[in-house]
Amino acid sequence: MTDSKLPSGIDRVVGQRIRWRRRELKLTQERLGELLELTFQQVQKYEKGVNRVSAGRLYEIAGVLGVPINYFFEGAEEFLEAEHAEFAEDDEDPHPPVMTPETLELISAFQKIEDLSLRKSLLNTVRAAASAFDQRASGPD
Repeated sequence: MTDSKLPSGIDRVVGQRIRWRRRELKLTQERLGELLELTFQQVQKYEKGVNRVSAGRLYEIAGVLGVPINYFFEGAEEFLEAEHAEFAEDDEDPHPPVMTPETLELISAFQKIEDLSLRKSLLNTVRAAASAFDQRASGPD
């Protein structure tokens, strides 16, 4: 039986989404903390998924960041499924990939593209480039 007060995968997803939106708005952790009457350390713990965000606090954060509550859960199912799949593989690293500033910037820019066919085309291009890199990195068999 797990302790329900301990952070979980969903806490990391929520924290990551807080971080993405804060960066998208070009707010520092310190400034977001001021707006929420928290220390920047508490914001940092929320973003890293170290501390759980209560429902009331999430509501406040959503208001300050100008997003609906469901924003924080977008992509959660896929992330959690991938996380569980990684744990199932013995030879896989059980840690999710690190989100670099460049990755966050790419995600932010991608989300601003409203044309769905353009988004799909760009995603296919990135997938093809990644696949080509994987094939080159693994070398000839």
